[in-house]
Amino acid sequence: MTDELKLPDECTSMREVRIGVDATDRELMALLDRRFGYMRAAARIKQSRDSVRDEARKAAVIAAVAADAQTRNLPGEKIEEIWNLLVETSIAYELEEWDRLRS
Repeated sequence: MTDELKLPDECTSMREVRIGVDATDRELMALLDRRFGYMRAAARIKQSRDSVRDEARKAAVIAAVAADAQTRNLPGEKIEEIWNLLVETSIAYELEEWDRLRS
């Protein structure tokens, strides 16, 4: 038994799959930490609280992800739902940060 991370197509056991999923989850958390860091930066930079929510930007982000999901043969509709929740959560976080920085 090895704890070596293998790519999905190289996995031959559920142990290897689970090691890969766990490692990927840790990577996703690191990426989310970075993404929310950008939300903190946006809250610091934006002069107006009203500028935090940008529906055109939200639509563009989700459309780009949907297109990327399609090229990767991933379930686009579900990915869009995930990204909608991610973006809405990011907006809420940015609003909290905006308020915190100015209180």
